[in-house]
Amino acid sequence: MNEFLTSNGLNAAIENLFEDANEKLVLISPYIKLHERYISILKTKLAFPRLEIIIVFGKNEEDYSKSMIEEDFNFFKEFPNIEIRYEKRLHAKYYSNEHVGILTSMNLHKYSQDNNIEAGIKTEPSSAINSIVNSVSGDKSLDAQTSEYFDRVIEQSDVLYRRVPTYKKQYLGLKEKFVSSTVEVDLLSEFFNSKTDSKSSSPKKSKVISKDIKPKMGYCIRTKAEIPFNVKQPFSDSAFRSWSKFSNEEYPEKYCHFSGEESKGQTTFAKPILRKNWKKAMQG
Repeated sequence: MNEFLTSNGLNAAIENLFEDANEKLVLISPYIKLHERYISILKTKLAFPRLEIIIVFGKNEEDYSKSMIEEDFNFFKEFPNIEIRYEKRLHAKYYSNEHVGILTSMNLHKYSQDNNIEAGIKTEPSSAINSIVNSVSGDKSLDAQTSEYFDRVIEQSDVLYRRVPTYKKQYLGLKEKFVSSTVEVDLLSEFFNSKTDSKSSSPKKSKVISKDIKPKMGYCIRTKAEIPFNVKQPFSDSAFRSWSKFSNEEYPEKYCHFSGEESKGQTTFAKPILRKNWKKAMQG
C-alpha cells in the first residue's frame, strides 16, 4: 500500500524507516546535514555489521563539503558496513530499508526538515496476491519500479568511501562471527583533510580534491561493468546481489577482474583474476 506524506508525517515516516532497518538502508539525497533526531536513531545501528548502508549525495562537484559536512562524514565512517557514493547530476531524494521506500522532495538536511514545505510517497511491496497478478500481467508495483530505478542510480555513481565487515566462520561454517571492518576506498578523508590544511595555511584560498582522482578500477567478473579494483569484491552491486543468493565461491564467471577480458569460466569469486594477469595486477 502506498501513502502520501507531508510535514510531521513525512519526518516521522523517515525516522521509522531508519529504526526498522536491519538489513539495508539506502539514503539518496543531493544535500546531507543530519538532524539531531536522525543521528540519535542511527547511533543505535552502529553495532549491527549486517546492516548495509548505502549513501548517495550530489551537486557541488568542485567542493563536496557544500553537499555533505565533515562532521556527518566522520559520523558515517563509524559504521562497519557502509558505502558513500557521489552523483553530480543527482536531484532526486529517496530513502529505503528492506521493508519500505520513501520518494520525496525533502533533502536529508536539517534545514529542509525544520523549515520547508515538503511531501513524499511511501511505497511498500505488493501483497502476495497482487504480486502474482502483476507478474502475470507484466506490470510492476510502484515500490518495485522505484527500487529498480534507484539501484541503477547507485550503480552508476562514483564510490568515494567504502568500509566492509569481515566475518569468521564458526560451527563447521554454519555460523559467522563479526571480526573487524576494513576501509577499501576512502577519497573523502583526503578531501576534507586537504580543506583543513588549506584553511590553516591560507584562509583566502580553498584547496579541494580533484574530481578526476578515482580509485584503481577493475571489472565485474560477471557483467564486465567497470568497478573499483578489489579482489575481495569483484562484482558490481547488482551482480553481487545475484551471486549472494547462493554464495558459491567456485562458480565459473565470464571476465577477468583485472583486464576485463573473457575468462571462459576460469575466473570465480575466489579467483577473480586470470592466472596470466595475476603478477601485473599485484604490481598495481
